[in-house]
Amino acid sequence: MIFKDKRENVFCNNEYGLLAKVILCEPKYMAIREIINETQKHYDDQQIDHHLAVKQHHQFIKSLRECGVEVLTIPPKKEYPEQVFTRDIGFTIGHQVCVSQMAKGVRQGEEIELKDRLSLHQLPYLDIQEGVIEGGDVMVDGTTVYIGVSSRTNIRAIHYLEKALPEYHIVPIPFQDKYLHLDCVFNILSAEEALVFPRAFDEDTLAILKGKFNLIEVTEDEQFTLGTNVLSIGNKRLFSLPVNQKVNQQLRNKGYTVMEIDLSEIIKSGGSFRCCTLPILRR
Repeated sequence: MIFKDKRENVFCNNEYGLLAKVILCEPKYMAIREIINETQKHYDDQQIDHHLAVKQHHQFIKSLRECGVEVLTIPPKKEYPEQVFTRDIGFTIGHQVCVSQMAKGVRQGEEIELKDRLSLHQLPYLDIQEGVIEGGDVMVDGTTVYIGVSSRTNIRAIHYLEKALPEYHIVPIPFQDKYLHLDCVFNILSAEEALVFPRAFDEDTLAILKGKFNLIEVTEDEQFTLGTNVLSIGNKRLFSLPVNQKVNQQLRNKGYTVMEIDLSEIIKSGGSFRCCTLPILRR
């Protein structure tokens, strides 16, 4: 569905431009009901305190708004315990929001809520009709789009996007299945720099990434606490977890302003700042 007169309200051609509009969803009903990733397996014996998760999420939204970001929200529904991770149900490439096909049954249906919200705001979207793909596997870098080949995103969906968006060069990026999404092991910070957990990739794939970016390496401990899953909001400012002090110091040494917000309850389900945000407009 495309509302042509609203295309100026949708645009993302990278991961680090000035963030103007983003979609989030309060973790009101957040819970680990079905183990669907390695992080959840680790926290299986500690059910999520959704009251604390909501408090942390509210602080994140407050900080985004203080930085001048317009925050749109999807109403949470009890049947969707993973709904806080809005990045996975959609992603924006250029002037096109793409609505995902979710891989796991526990998350299927979330995309309906996203489409309703996009229609309410008369924002354009492409409803992906083939394969499975989730936005955590999608990274935009100008006219190049890196897409992780994972347990959540397959080649069929990647080929669908290639046909639907022929003006973009799509680069499939395979990585080890034990990691949930590409943004759990790789994240573009600028035209020159990216965070990476090298052990997630084979030598050939790592060489591709090294050929394009100066890579800032994340340790295994900080990969587990989602050190790569920062959210850039423009002008070298980004959100990161307080626990990831090695990553944060490396970023500060390279001139980034690191805003530390605690999402420790939310990350128990396997996602952090990038996972919790669906950018619609970057300037």
